Amino acid sequence: MIKAGVVGGTGYTGVELLRLLAQHPQVSLQCITSRKEAGLAVAEMFPSLRGRVDLAFSDPATASLERCDLVFFATPNGVAMEQTPALIEAGVRVIDLAADFRLREVAVWEQWYGMRHACPQLLPSAVYGLPEVNRQAIRAARLVANPGCYPTAVQLGLLPLVEQHLVDLSHLIADAKSGVSGAGRKAEVHSLYSEAADNFKAYGVPGHRHLPEITQGLSVAAREPVGLTFVPHLTPLIRGIHATLYARLKDPGIDLQALYEARYADEPFVDVMPPGSHPETRSVRAANVCRIAVHRPQGGDTAVVLAVEDNLVKGAAGQAIQNMNLMFGLPETTGLTQLPVLP
Repeated sequence: MIKAGVVGGTGYTGVELLRLLAQHPQVSLQCITSRKEAGLAVAEMFPSLRGRVDLAFSDPATASLERCDLVFFATPNGVAMEQTPALIEAGVRVIDLAADFRLREVAVWEQWYGMRHACPQLLPSAVYGLPEVNRQAIRAARLVANPGCYPTAVQLGLLPLVEQHLVDLSHLIADAKSGVSGAGRKAEVHSLYSEAADNFKAYGVPGHRHLPEITQGLSVAAREPVGLTFVPHLTPLIRGIHATLYARLKDPGIDLQALYEARYADEPFVDVMPPGSHPETRSVRAANVCRIAVHRPQGGDTAVVLAVEDNLVKGAAGQAIQNMNLMFGLPETTGLTQLPVLP
């Protein structure tokens, strides 16, 4: 059994991680930390976990995280980088679901996240946890940077085109929408029901923190810099990301459907849908899957790729468990075979 700890178990990503870990046949939850809720039974805060998680939240200052085989950080940006060095030194493996280790360049990270990086020495050894790209490196990793929700959908949607240089790499466009759970479980005006319901808006147009993460990943795949316009939107959904991606084809005659089916043929959590499909966010709700459809409108030279995922599962907690399975030599799908919830 993998002895797992969760730092920051009170947010939406944290409780989703607990839901999935509680169903995992090879995991034993050891501790779940929360400074504010220390001593409170986890099932009292989250009745959905009654009978499955019997632990109480523990204070991070006194939790015995070093006794775990693996620690997940489901915390705000800036927390994992303070605690990870000591855990790595103690022989504990770490998966950070925040952004502390996603970017390779310290200066770029500090520019976008507005704080000093506490352990830049670990950035070179951190493995970016997108299994469809870095599967082998993840298996041997001590520290995995779990990708962001937008970056997962956008990269999976564009990778087949970018890897083979089939499009104009200087003019990629990602028009992406997210449900309000992507903003976290905190009281903010923009995510109040009366603000978010019956409403739709773009945000972060001048620059969103996920932009450098996406361009970094796509540039690695292309083996050269890429130009990306990324515009996120907030939708009146609880869960879900829908990314509509545009790229100018160098050869309009390429068989896009065959390209995508071949690239993802052996990927258990990427579903390339039949020609002409329009995937919906509800088709992936609560499941660790990204569904993709590819189009060439009017037979022209623009590829339009549609990618949907649950931002809390394939976009966060489910992908973290997918990475854990790889790190501990388990079948990648272990504990992640839940079907989407409908309606």
